[in-house]
Amino acid sequence: MKVLLGGASGTLGRFLVPQLIAAGHDVIGVTRGARAADRLTRAGATAVVADVLDRGALLTAVDGLTADAVVHELTALTKAPARYGDMEPTNRLRVEGTRNLLDAARRLGATRFLTQSMFLGYGFRDLGREPLTEDAPFAVPTGARTAPVLAALKSTEDQVRGAAPGIEGIVLRYGLFYGGDTDVFAALLRKRRLPVPSGRSGTLALIHHRDAASATVAALERGVAGRAYNVVDDTPATWRELMDEIARTSRTPKPLVLPAGLIRLAAPYIGEVMTRVDVRISNERARTELGWTPRHPGYRDGLAGGVATGGRADGQR
Repeated sequence: MKVLLGGASGTLGRFLVPQLIAAGHDVIGVTRGARAADRLTRAGATAVVADVLDRGALLTAVDGLTADAVVHELTALTKAPARYGDMEPTNRLRVEGTRNLLDAARRLGATRFLTQSMFLGYGFRDLGREPLTEDAPFAVPTGARTAPVLAALKSTEDQVRGAAPGIEGIVLRYGLFYGGDTDVFAALLRKRRLPVPSGRSGTLALIHHRDAASATVAALERGVAGRAYNVVDDTPATWRELMDEIARTSRTPKPLVLPAGLIRLAAPYIGEVMTRVDVRISNERARTELGWTPRHPGYRDGLAGGVATGGRADGQR
């Protein structure tokens, strides 16, 4: 297929572009910067320079092009979001960016649209020990400070799954990415700037960047229209377990251990994720319908090869 990829130079895009090309697809990568566009061209993609939040500029940039599918992997996260306000640009991309990319899909004649969602849409709380399937309640309003994040996830999912006739919408609910940014975490650990909570904390759903990319290719090729797919590995882990393993494999000092309440005070958003989310997620639908299996079933295996690099990650827009 010919695929327009929003976020082509971002955290997941830098792993997705080579996998799409290796699978025989033509990639049109959307990015905001000329330097990122040059890297995309060298990687074998066609680069389109545009800000997805500027609808007019985006439609002008794709005018005259055609594509079979659009993949939305846009965020504005170049580092872990410490505060709730850090999520606002990404929330806009999930609301306005999705709307604009859908308009671009229509202009391109695309009939397939994939969008990035996240496991955190199931809730920022203890969700029990039973693995959640895609049929579990998602992005339920709670009135808490996480409400804008949940609303943005719901918006991108609803827009894509309810797209106009002729566009097959598919949602990918990724786990917490790891593996491709190990060098970043290792640098923070060396500076003692990446604490972990003391005492018991909840488990998170994880996915290696390369496995997230392979699942995306599988969904592009074999995903069922209107479906959501959990893209997670087989081994949920606490934030502390993940950081301890990154420290061990990168030979950096173990992370600083602080009380959970102090972490939430200093970094409210990521502190909430670290200390209060407790969830297990089933990947059975992706295995069955997409024929996909994570190459790295757990974070220890995924980190065993050391730092995985896919080139420099830019802001996804």
